[in-house]
Amino acid sequence: MTPDYISHLRNLIATPSFSRDEAATADIWEKWLIEKQGGEVKRLHNNVHVLASGFDPSKPILMLNSHHDTVRPSPSYSRDPFSPDIEGDRLYGLGSNDAGGSGVALAMAFLALKDDKTLPVNLLLAITAAEEVMGEHGMRAFLPYLLERGLYPDMVIVGEPTGMQPAIAERGLLVLDCVAKGKAGHAARNEGINALYRAMEDIESLRCFNPAKTSEILGPIKVNVTMIQCGTQHNVVPDTCTYVADIRTTDAYSNEDTVKLLKESVKWSEITPRSTRVHASVIDSGHPLVKAAVNLGKTPFISPTTSDMALMHDIPSLKIGPGESARSHSADEFICLSEIEDAIHTYIKLIKSLKI
Repeated sequence: MTPDYISHLRNLIATPSFSRDEAATADIWEKWLIEKQGGEVKRLHNNVHVLASGFDPSKPILMLNSHHDTVRPSPSYSRDPFSPDIEGDRLYGLGSNDAGGSGVALAMAFLALKDDKTLPVNLLLAITAAEEVMGEHGMRAFLPYLLERGLYPDMVIVGEPTGMQPAIAERGLLVLDCVAKGKAGHAARNEGINALYRAMEDIESLRCFNPAKTSEILGPIKVNVTMIQCGTQHNVVPDTCTYVADIRTTDAYSNEDTVKLLKESVKWSEITPRSTRVHASVIDSGHPLVKAAVNLGKTPFISPTTSDMALMHDIPSLKIGPGESARSHSADEFICLSEIEDAIHTYIKLIKSLKI
């Protein structure tokens, strides 16, 4: 017999839930949690959440979080992305691996522990929206909502496909639009001021960017210029050169301070960040979540991908979940049923073994 949580996941897969358009799967999650009597289920936009009964203000809040939005299916799918087919141990479908498997596993762990008064934490289950785009109605709205209600989490388990190994850090991201200005002139007479040369000088400064502080966990800030556009025709000295820089930030500097340092490192270019909200996230190796994972035989690692941890960079967060990151956003996405079952047991053991 198919477990109820697998039927729930199949229902989610069969229901399109693209980022910023996840109302239908939020409805499914809300109805399912109400049926499971997991406490008073609440909803903000398409973020569905429930607090375990018997809230004890003397205990910290542990939020169990995953997301129910998905990217759009890859054009190279060979099967229907919304058909939740089970073949052997595999459950196929868009959002099965990223991050439906994590969501149902965290929910099952929450339901198993919600009435356990011996836990050293208060449990808050949050199945949130707009993670794939870090949208304004996802975690960006949900955290202030919790803060207003005195439920701001002290720590978070983030359910994402990591092979059930604990990711203790992920880099932040800055995308910079850069413009170097010069003066147009005739190339044959060597007139004007070449904006391309000015951009090249600044690009070299960015390539050699090496601020004083380096993250102990994430290492140096990584800078790559990835796009450049300049000139209108071969015999005109260009007066404008635009380029784009991809910056992978660390916890050594805030994103805002990193932008300031990068601006100071160039001579000619005007630098404008598209956003500063994708922060680096690092949890201390001595944190109870990390210690509990290590005691279960897990191996901490640095995640190469970003998640809502970027929006929770001020909260100790551990990213761990069933499935594999390489399957995410790929054609014919799947999760193994055995991976979900193992994740449920692992989450329960991890939470019960916390030493606060």
